Amino acid sequence: MPIDDDLSALRERTIALALDRAPADGLHGTALPWLRVIRASAPALPVPAIYEPGLVLVLQGRKQAQIGERTVHYDAMQCLLVPVTTLPRGRVVEASASKPYVCLRLSCETQALAELLLDGDAPAADGDAGLQVAPVTAPLLDAAQRLLQLLDAPQDLKTLAPLLQREIFYRVLTGPLGPRLRALAQGDGVARRLNRVIEQLTRRFDQPFSIDELAALAHMSPSTLHLRFKQLTALSPLQFQKSLRLQHARRLMLSDGLDAASAAHRVGYESPSQFSREYRRLFGAPPREDIGQLRARA
Repeated sequence: MPIDDDLSALRERTIALALDRAPADGLHGTALPWLRVIRASAPALPVPAIYEPGLVLVLQGRKQAQIGERTVHYDAMQCLLVPVTTLPRGRVVEASASKPYVCLRLSCETQALAELLLDGDAPAADGDAGLQVAPVTAPLLDAAQRLLQLLDAPQDLKTLAPLLQREIFYRVLTGPLGPRLRALAQGDGVARRLNRVIEQLTRRFDQPFSIDELAALAHMSPSTLHLRFKQLTALSPLQFQKSLRLQHARRLMLSDGLDAASAAHRVGYESPSQFSREYRRLFGAPPREDIGQLRARA
């Protein structure tokens, strides 16, 4: 997207600050648990991912997220709103060693959004609350730059970081993505009720559940819940839970060194063979082979 000289200079300064926090490829945490920096130096194949509620600010490069039949592209100087936990297949499509893909990920719980919304009176949008993309404005980018600069002043983080987090989401609320946030955070609409179900599944992914229990939580019939849930996530509640289980098991094997049987049991599988079949279906290789490939590329 074309940008003016002042915005371009602000962007370059923000990229430099972000790269200082992400000297190598990967996801980098910061002193703020809700702020992470992601860097990638080459395009990659699509991989299943967990997008938690929050905001992605793309500073450089390009990525896409596929949810069912829908593909969402988010480019440099665009922000991606993730209103509910979403399980797309994500892929960096534009990145190089000289110009890596760089983005900021800011988490924000729905309750915090609801509190911020109390200060405004704009109407909520109709329709779904799926992934949405909008341009990064100068005020939004300026707030992001100040947040990165604040990381160098740890004595000020506790007081000032929440104010900057609030400002960043305020900028989103007052832009084109605002109505989508409002649809999720306000009242007892469909998006808000579906979010309660998603939160329950995210917390209880390793436990059995009843579709009737989830339908009661959403104040919907089981058939309506299934339809609405799939419209929002491209998955049924059972498929959503299964994907969460498999992705968490993959993390346990990769980061904690668990074997496949132990990881399967930890995330709620009773049958190791069923776990292996479903793991291969999602990731394209059985657990041992997949983890070996990931470690070889690290």
